[in-house]
Amino acid sequence: MLPSAAIIVPTRGRPHYLDRALASIAPQAAALGVEVIVVDDGPEISTRTVAEAHGARYISDGAGDGLNAARNRGVKASDAELLIFTDDDVEVHAGWLLALLEGAAEQPEQVGVFSGPIHAKIEDHRFRACGREGWPITTTELGPSDADCVYAWGSNMMIRRSAFESVGLFDPLLGGGGDEEEWEERWRESGGRIRYLAAAGVDHIRCGDDSRLSSLCAVARSRGRVARRFDEARSQAPGLVAELRTFVGCLWHGPRHLCAMGPVTAAHSWGRIEATLSRAPLGETPLVEGVNDFLSPGSGTVAGRRAKLLALADRGTDLVELRSRRALQRAAAGSPRRSVLVLTIASDHGGSLLTQQRAELGRSQHTVELRVAAAAGAGKFENLNALIAAADEREYDWIVVLDDDVDLPSGFLDSFLFAAEEAGLEIAQPAHRLHSHAAWPITRRRRGVRSRRTTFVEIGPVTAFAPSAAKALIPFPELRTGWGLDAHWAAIAAQRGWPIGIVDATPVGHTLRPVAADYPREDAIAEAQEFLQGRPYLRRDEIRTVGIQR
Repeated sequence: MLPSAAIIVPTRGRPHYLDRALASIAPQAAALGVEVIVVDDGPEISTRTVAEAHGARYISDGAGDGLNAARNRGVKASDAELLIFTDDDVEVHAGWLLALLEGAAEQPEQVGVFSGPIHAKIEDHRFRACGREGWPITTTELGPSDADCVYAWGSNMMIRRSAFESVGLFDPLLGGGGDEEEWEERWRESGGRIRYLAAAGVDHIRCGDDSRLSSLCAVARSRGRVARRFDEARSQAPGLVAELRTFVGCLWHGPRHLCAMGPVTAAHSWGRIEATLSRAPLGETPLVEGVNDFLSPGSGTVAGRRAKLLALADRGTDLVELRSRRALQRAAAGSPRRSVLVLTIASDHGGSLLTQQRAELGRSQHTVELRVAAAAGAGKFENLNALIAAADEREYDWIVVLDDDVDLPSGFLDSFLFAAEEAGLEIAQPAHRLHSHAAWPITRRRRGVRSRRTTFVEIGPVTAFAPSAAKALIPFPELRTGWGLDAHWAAIAAQRGWPIGIVDATPVGHTLRPVAADYPREDAIAEAQEFLQGRPYLRRDEIRTVGIQR
């Protein structure tokens, strides 16, 4: 008797692919009495319609957390002994399901993971590959015989429930690269085996615009960034020079072999270089509730050669976005005049740009009231409360907290507030330039994006509050540094349904003083731990972008 099984298909916004996948899966599943579960990570009516048309169970609860989280929801939704995972962009071969089930029945419990051939199938556009560099989508071909293997890829992967019970579910924080690998490494370290079944094959498909070379390169670039981050987390990432050497080799591969994989691998390599330059490594320290789960993954300090390279990248991005920046400035010029209160504390540690800030704010079309206080031995938020108490009683359209070491771009305030209001943000911050000191990777600028809705906005160096948020959050708690306060704000925003986010179109420079340069880091952490005790707050692993406006 064959063991019970369920087929889990995570998907997001690709009903045309899903329809094709289910058309090949559903008949085999029906013949063998296997349930098909579609887990929609970006709920759409069209996806539900396709799933139900093929007799699949549709799940959308908890959507938006990524591929591994979707896989985990599928596992929890079934009590089957075997969990079969595939992607929404495959077509399974005849006999695929039976080969998997029979393979599991024939193998001992120690063999807890199974896979099979994955063949690339690129349609609608010509793609010439020389064979030396594989294909631009995941493939596997280990020959005509069954054999043990190192990895099973998510487009064709079956796992025993007992294996999940042994080593846990997939890591929901991983996605886009390394998502299956990390779990399978845990499984092998526990003594488990992975088996390749030659008769359980699938085709991995790209069609329509997705099969254009430009689209394949864009996906490869994104995967390159994720792959670099995954290597960093495992302390296996090569240095920048090695990454650049690989990039040059990839560029040469295309013309040398007349191979379309040249530009694809070059795009992947470039994504790795971007991640090397612009993002700090993922922290490896486990998160402990109330101790470090609200802290950033690194200091975010940028210096030396890396800072120079990132400054060049910033200038290049400025040139690319010149037209869109001017369009934003024209749109902002026609916006209603706002009443804005700007609060800043003059540091007693040097490195102030207050004179330049005052001049830039003075060029705004809005009515701007700038209030400045000297640090005078008090903490930042203690001083901010004193400034607020001394301000006019009238209501402001925006209250902006500004550190005095921030380099504001030309036309900053008008464009920033226009973009924030356009996105409906209650709490907003401008993105950091790539070469800025920025502790939170999510706050660095993104090319081609005007603004993003996020689950988190930091306490500085520039934070703006619309009226609803200002009434609820100001005056601030009597804190010196305010660490942890942004995590608390994020939780309140989620509870009240406030949109919060980052304006990428007006990136600021923060290069004069690194984060925590004016106070002991240990004191800031201790203050935050005490403040957050008993209060709701957003954990570091809950920080993400939830919407983009271009």
